[in-house]
Amino acid sequence: MTLPTRTYAAFLFDMDGTILTSIASAERTWTKWAIAHGLDAATFVPTIHGVQSVETIRRLALPGVDPVAEAAAITAAEMVDIGDVEPIAGAAAFLASLPTERWTIVTSAPRALAEVRLKAAGLPIPVTMIAADDIPRGKPAPDCFLVAAGRLGVAASDCLVFEDAAAGIAAGDAAGADVLVITATHRAGHGKQGSHPHVVNYLGISANVASSGEIALTTRS
Repeated sequence: MTLPTRTYAAFLFDMDGTILTSIASAERTWTKWAIAHGLDAATFVPTIHGVQSVETIRRLALPGVDPVAEAAAITAAEMVDIGDVEPIAGAAAFLASLPTERWTIVTSAPRALAEVRLKAAGLPIPVTMIAADDIPRGKPAPDCFLVAAGRLGVAASDCLVFEDAAAGIAAGDAAGADVLVITATHRAGHGKQGSHPHVVNYLGISANVASSGEIALTTRS
């Protein structure tokens, strides 16, 4: 475990793989889709994480495939496959310890899917949440984190981004934020820890909120 040592105005959380795990659900749906389109699922499926579905399909450039329509169909399938969606260990208590105006969720999932998964995991849905519907350019572009920070009334450079996937880590870096990598669902080709501070989950960390509202992370004794 390594933690950043400075204080922050706000925390920005990715969703899938960071505060909840829906990886099994997503990979079941995408595996079926890949097989139906003649793709090698074992090679393709690890590339889906942290990126908007429409962009994942678009970059394949499959002949005769409408990325928007296919992404909508995948989202519909994912919304009914939520039986094993659950929070990352300690995430619910950690989020509950934060002032509501000092954190939000920044996800590459469409809003409807994000809300279904958050409810399934028993996690709160912040009114300031940024979803795929809100941002034309998804991760690894920094737009989502820049807009999220703006909604909270702070600069992205004063935020700590919680991420697990390479595209999200790159987006946080590009936004000028610090990044803490959550490795609970980390796997080769999925997470990209690099030189960033990292923790497995939220069980060993606490958020200390100063009278100014600034937040610092500490290890839990």
